[in-house]
Amino acid sequence: MKKTIIQTNQAPQAIGTYSQAVRVNNTVYLSGQIPLHPETMEVVEGDMAVHIRRVFDNLKAVANAAGGDFSNIVKLNVFLTDLSHFPLVNEIMGEYFEQPYPARAAVGVAALPKGVDVEMDAVMEVDEEYPA
Repeated sequence: MKKTIIQTNQAPQAIGTYSQAVRVNNTVYLSGQIPLHPETMEVVEGDMAVHIRRVFDNLKAVANAAGGDFSNIVKLNVFLTDLSHFPLVNEIMGEYFEQPYPARAAVGVAALPKGVDVEMDAVMEVDEEYPA
């Protein structure tokens, strides 16, 4: 098993005892991203749409650092403190993903880190060649 830790300054640094992503062979496990600005590590200002876009942008940065992009994502998990935002997630997800879409789960949760309303994590498959 080849295990590689993925780290980029283009996404928020880990705020706990975890890595931004871990690659094992050709599978990359992307840790949950919340709407933090990578430079300030503060929750971005704005409405739910702004927060969802920031989460997708953070995931994209980690995916890129791991040698992939959103076309490589095979599973996306969405965590929402209010499931009434699910249609908005679908709408904005269409701006970032093309068909065929990844498998996905949307889960309603009581709370998320830093009091945010949305968090997403993902699993992606990448090519064998990887600039480690």
